[in-house]
Formats: sequence, C-alpha cells, structure tokens
Amino acid sequence: MDEEFNPSTTACLHLVSAFLAMEPTDCLISLARECGQGSITMGVQSFIWKECINRAASNINRPSDSYIKNFLKKVILDVESHCSDVLDGLYEQYAYYLTSLKDDSLMAANNRVCKSISFLFPDGCLEGTRRPTSKLIVPLQCSLNMLKGDTGCSIWPSSLYLSEFVLSHPKLFSDKSCFEVGSGVGLVGMILAYVKAKKVILSDGDFSSLANMKRNLEMNQLITGTDMSDRTIQDPHLVDCIHLPWESASESRLRDFRPDIVLGADVIYDPLCLPHLIRILSIFLNPVESNPCQGKDAPEDNGLAFGSCLGRAVYGEASNTESQCDIAKKGTVAYIATVIRNLDTFHCFLKLTRENHLSVVDITETQKPLEFLSYMQSYNRSSVRLFSISFSGDQNSSMVAIDDCKSGS
Repeated sequence: MDEEFNPSTTACLHLVSAFLAMEPTDCLISLARECGQGSITMGVQSFIWKECINRAASNINRPSDSYIKNFLKKVILDVESHCSDVLDGLYEQYAYYLTSLKDDSLMAANNRVCKSISFLFPDGCLEGTRRPTSKLIVPLQCSLNMLKGDTGCSIWPSSLYLSEFVLSHPKLFSDKSCFEVGSGVGLVGMILAYVKAKKVILSDGDFSSLANMKRNLEMNQLITGTDMSDRTIQDPHLVDCIHLPWESASESRLRDFRPDIVLGADVIYDPLCLPHLIRILSIFLNPVESNPCQGKDAPEDNGLAFGSCLGRAVYGEASNTESQCDIAKKGTVAYIATVIRNLDTFHCFLKLTRENHLSVVDITETQKPLEFLSYMQSYNRSSVRLFSISFSGDQNSSMVAIDDCKSGS
C-alpha cells in the first residue's frame, strides 16, 4: 500500500473513525475522496477494504451489516461514475451482503447498533497527562431511532460536546466526585473515568436507557467484576449506574451523593420536567444542609410555579479572566451542555434558576473545548451552548438579556 494511505495519516484516520462511528455514508464518501486527493482511487479502495471492511468490521463492536452494505454501494457507484475500476474485493463483499441481507430486515429486527466514537487527540494537547495512544475509542450500543421514543439510547450533540469539554480540562475533573443527570448512553461518564475522576455516578430515570447504559459500561470494562485484562478506558470500580427519576428522588438520598461536579447534556428540553431538574440541581449546588425552597423530600407537582425563594439568577457570559478553576472554587458546580431548540423552554429554565438562587453563566465562547471529533461531519458543535451553574447568594446581581441567545435546529 502506498505511504499516503498509512492508517496513521490524518485523512485515513478520519475515514476509519467516521466508519466506526457510523457517520452518514455521504460523509464517508467525502472523506474517501480526501484520501485520494479528489477521487476514490484504487489505493483508497484498498485502504477501505483492509482497514474498514476487513480489520475494523471483524471486531465484535462493529457497524451493522446493513450500514457496511450501504457504504460499499456508495463507494462502487462513485468509482463507476468516474469510469474507474472497482476493487474485486469490494464487489464480492457487496454481492455477499446483497444475497444475505434482504432490504433492511436485520436493522428492523434489531434497532440497536454499535457506534465506536473515536476521540482523536490534537498534537500537543493534554501535556503532562498520561495517555497511551493518540486516540480514545469508546464503543456504544445505541438506538437507530433518535426521534422515535428512544431518545435516551441515542448519541446527542451535547453529550459529544460535554465529552470534549471534559477531555479539554482533565485537571478540573481529575480526583473529583462527578454526578451526571440524564446520562443516556453513558458517554460522558466514560470520559470522566478516562480523566481519572475520583468517583463517577451516572443516572437516568428511564429503565430502557438505564439497561442500555449498563451494557455500554460493560462493553468498556467499567462495571465491577468484568475482565480487566482487555479494558478500553480505566479502572472498572470508578463508575456507578443508578435509577434516578427526577420527580421522586428524595432530598436525603440526593444529599448523600455529595458530588463536587454535576453534569448534564441536553436535559433542558421539557417544561414539565424543568421544575424537577431545578430541584435536583438546587439540592446538589446549595451549600446549606436543607433545600431552602422545599421542606419535603419531593416537590409538589405545581408546574412552573415551583420555587418560592426570591433569589436572583445571573445569566451572561463568563469573563475572560474567570478560569474554570476559579468557578470550581465557588463550591459544587454544574456544567450543562444543551442545544436550545425552544427559547420559551430555555426562558422557563432561567426563571426557575432565578427563583432558586442559581447563577447561570454561558461559558461557550470563553471555554471552548478542543476538537477531538473533527472527522464527524454530522456533529454541529456550533449548535451547542455550555453553561456553568452554581449557587448564588448575590442579591445585587443583574439579569443579562438573552434575546440574542443562539437556538438550535
């Protein structure tokens, strides 16, 4: 194989990473053309055959057969459209899938697939930290139906962004007790384990999502009792996975966790759930021994009227002089990444934080994470906002206008 198709080169690494992540096949074709400087040459086809179809696809945690079939079809059509020769092995493999797979019956029978997310470390990043390779691969079982009742088993942009943020600031999370609300597939928790958080607690209120999350932890050898000889990330004793319905979690149980850092990705989505989310955050972030806004273990379900404190919420952008360490020194802090799809819902979230003495600071522009997923063309980083949330006793803090807040599609 020509030197330009060495798997360690950037273009080739991006192609294999996108294949493992099951990026849209059009993205793979675009990356394959980049490898061939504009066309899918015979050398690129050989690389695809060896590194994607044979090597990567032979792994137990591999893309689905239907996905590989569709990718092969796109490659063959692209090469033939340019009147070029197609590698015999690609023809043969595609013919095999045509005869063994009828339409997408396999995908219809099993709506779970394995996507392997490759975090590619930029040159010179994480100096002073110990990392064995230039990339971290996290296999995840997830859903094919992101918007059809299986959202908790899907990989969302905010979880990718929050994972990049954790990897960009490992010292902020190292040796800290971290608690994630609405953990979904568990990706953020696995990255927290990788940067050596002292304790990682993942939670979700949906039993289907919880079962899928536990499966993912097992695949990454992060559940106590699994074989450590072939672990992919870190110590399997670090991560706990718990069922935590926001509306019924008792205050006493929540206070027992005593996290240093709370995290959440795309948890600001439903106005009916927001009062319960704010109660959870208030209990974790408020330094006093009991929740000043609610004497009972669980709040009454009074919708958006929840929260009787007359505090002041602060919404704005972090100053350039305020580092993440400065923010963390204020006490327990929450980092929430979200795509703002509905401004009314986000305004509701801010209203509830204001009523519960929570300070909300937009740190998206001042604390941009490094890009570890540059090959992932379907991932729109610009749609995600990152907020730092902490308890605020400042009654004189002013409210900053949010009319220009970005919204996602």
